[in-house]
Amino acid sequence: MAPLLARTWALDPDQVPDLLRLAGEDGVLFAREGRGFAGRGVAQRVGRAQVEGALVGIELDDPLDRPGTGPVAFAALPFLPDAPTELVVPELLVGIDAEGGWATLVGPADEVADADPIAAVAEAVAAGGRPSPADGPSSFHVEASRPPADWQAAVARATARIRAGELDKVVLAREVVVRADADLSIATLLLRLSQHHPACYLYLVDGYCGASPELLVARHDDVVTAQPMAGTKPRRGDPDADAVLAAELLASPTYRREHQVTIDVVHDTLLGFSSYVDYEPEPSVVPLANVVHLATRVEGRLSHPPASILELVSALHPTPAVCGRPREAALAVIAELEELDRGRYAGAVGWVDRRGNGAFAVGIRGAEVRGPTARVIAGNGMVGDSDPPTELIETRAKLQAMLSAIVRP
Repeated sequence: MAPLLARTWALDPDQVPDLLRLAGEDGVLFAREGRGFAGRGVAQRVGRAQVEGALVGIELDDPLDRPGTGPVAFAALPFLPDAPTELVVPELLVGIDAEGGWATLVGPADEVADADPIAAVAEAVAAGGRPSPADGPSSFHVEASRPPADWQAAVARATARIRAGELDKVVLAREVVVRADADLSIATLLLRLSQHHPACYLYLVDGYCGASPELLVARHDDVVTAQPMAGTKPRRGDPDADAVLAAELLASPTYRREHQVTIDVVHDTLLGFSSYVDYEPEPSVVPLANVVHLATRVEGRLSHPPASILELVSALHPTPAVCGRPREAALAVIAELEELDRGRYAGAVGWVDRRGNGAFAVGIRGAEVRGPTARVIAGNGMVGDSDPPTELIETRAKLQAMLSAIVRP
């Protein structure tokens, strides 16, 4: 393989494209509230263990020299930490942060050195296309992979084991498969998600796409942040009723206990890499289109030399919010009772640069899209007094975030 060069240019405000249009159907995307990344093409695919060396090995022309400039790799990591995976380094990447936008081209040095970045961005946006409401399927078949009564029975068995002292918490998930009469448009799906979930992390990597509300961990130089979420209730659609719901969520011993389990693990794990870590004394209630979550911001200062974002992801994932506690006991219960291959659901999706900076969201509220088929999964955390029918209702509310964006005849 010819040596690769990564060349970064600053973009004027009128040269910065719409990130969704740039990502199109088959690019990469990781963005929230207008900031983040979109890219197209594949300059390199590399295994998780080799990615940091691969990024450093790319020749660099980067006058901006800030987090996210130069070559960047993207991943939707699987739920199981030891499952094989590859990260993607796009040929063209556009990034936007508080200081402005930039473009990075990665490819053979002789080609990138002579490239016109503005023309490359314009060509990529044109290739991404614009979703049309008239395109796409006209009929859909939606089916749960497991009967709801059977899943509730699994929840009852799990909570009995928690009460018996085998573990503190476990997360059990359900799968729904959508089959349409024509290929599903990922670009259209992401556009709908951006409209209905504007505060979430929009993501797309190798056909796995969605809108995650939860930041697993981010590293910006030596500052580390996370915002774990645990404890969820469906919204009722009325402002007064939702205000009562938020108060009930904050006052619930069951949901507060579930939430604190996750906070303690995130805090204690990050503390092992940091000179200090702290978190908000009280959780906040985060309203989304269809549910409300308990969330707490965690922030700290990494020890020097700072751990890379991938080290932090490896240490944190899977958190109790998507797995349970203790981790190994929860994984064993999931393997026994869930009857589901999660794949990339509840993994980690995000980016890493050559300096070890990056951000990863929890890979939830997503779908694995392949042609006319979409696989959608949602899960709930169980503690000893969790109620199976209530847990079923909450998974339906979570599933609706993606199903309402997919199923539109």
